[in-house]
Amino acid sequence: MKRYCLVITTAPDAGTAEKLAEGLLNERLAACIHMQDIRSRYVWENRLCREEETVLWIKTSERNYERIEEYLLERHPYDLPEIIRIPVDGGLAGYLDWIDMTASGSGSTQ
Repeated sequence: MKRYCLVITTAPDAGTAEKLAEGLLNERLAACIHMQDIRSRYVWENRLCREEETVLWIKTSERNYERIEEYLLERHPYDLPEIIRIPVDGGLAGYLDWIDMTASGSGSTQ
């Protein structure tokens, strides 16, 4: 059975988010990535932080998760980036097939 997931991460700005997204797509680790500007509130080093960030919603197959995590850890500007994997247990069959074909993890599309 094929398995899919949604990986969520945030970036400090739209430019960084674009670079991360395009790299993941060029490496064929994701089929689609939505980006949205958000306001984040969190506690870091015992201090309340208020930041403007960009969230990335990365659609992929489970087989790519470890490589996505490695990719983000190598290139992300944060010391401890948010990287969350949410399993997808269903969806439109044609869309999931497209994710499987597109996010092949086979390297660059260029």
